[in-house]
Amino acid sequence: MTNVLIIGATGTVGSTTRRYFLDHTTDQLTLMARNTRRLGSLDAERERAITGSVTDQAALRTALKGQDVVFAALSGNLKAMAQSLVAAMTAAEVKRLLFITSMGIYNEIPATIGAAGNLASNPVLQTYRDAADVIEASDLNYTIIRPGWFDQGNDTDYQVTHKGEPFGGHDVSVISIADLVTRLAHDPQLAARDSLGINRK
Repeated sequence: MTNVLIIGATGTVGSTTRRYFLDHTTDQLTLMARNTRRLGSLDAERERAITGSVTDQAALRTALKGQDVVFAALSGNLKAMAQSLVAAMTAAEVKRLLFITSMGIYNEIPATIGAAGNLASNPVLQTYRDAADVIEASDLNYTIIRPGWFDQGNDTDYQVTHKGEPFGGHDVSVISIADLVTRLAHDPQLAARDSLGINRK
């Protein structure tokens, strides 16, 4: 059993990953969100909720107690969020961080897939790259996850690419991301201090 903190638990990726953990593991989940009412009913035996923002150090300290793994699926000022998370995790001595960014932050999308999706052509990705840079400069045991455009497909037929390799495809199912996160949460050596692209095969 693993203790997992999901930050951004009400979003598309966070909520799907929450359900995937409940359905496929015996892990204990702490769900952190700014509006915990949006979480709906909790599994009283396996879930607890904490209201707060990832930039709130006090709320983070509470949420991080006893955790083995932190999974963050966030939007907004990701650089500031990553800085806050790295600081709090370092202070709490929680090492394993799984963090969602986006494909294209390293200009790794080949022309055959659509190079216009790279940071060089799409400045919207800068906040994702800035967050990745903050995390990569930390001492945490991180895995940065760079999904393609995600959809509601029911498949988990996906491939993973590493930093420095060309991205493999345009789309991916949200459930595939959840499957990868679950695998990473249970193996601290898998993709340790690495950045993984994920796309449908």
